[in-house]
Amino acid sequence: MNISESLIRDIVLQVLEQTKNSSKPAFEKHVDPSGIIGIKTSTVKCEPFEQEGVALKDIVSLEEAPRMGAGIMELDHTSFEWTLTYDEYDMVIEGTLEIEIDGRIISGGPGDIIYIPKGSHIHFQSSGFTRYAYFVYPANWQELN
Repeated sequence: MNISESLIRDIVLQVLEQTKNSSKPAFEKHVDPSGIIGIKTSTVKCEPFEQEGVALKDIVSLEEAPRMGAGIMELDHTSFEWTLTYDEYDMVIEGTLEIEIDGRIISGGPGDIIYIPKGSHIHFQSSGFTRYAYFVYPANWQELN
């Protein structure tokens, strides 16, 4: 088998392009030297989470924001049970977010903010498609479990 120099060059260029693209963030984010971070939420692509109909994407790292975490979550015709080990604010971007706790439902639409205190056992739910931003304190809540 004879491998040409141009074939090797094409393969190397393809690998370099894939590597370059994989290091780009999956959304538009600007980190100012001051520490201020700007994120275009419309560019955030959520990834599947623990069950069908639930997707999310963390939008800041612990290195960028060591005290507070943030991300985007999407619910698509589903209910998702969760116990919070942190305090959380949710701001609805699209759709209607419902939080069920102790048989009661708190709901919010676009622009509304819902606060959920640490220790709450809830069901996030939506009868349609809902997209919202979440903000958690502390940021390293997974390490506290």
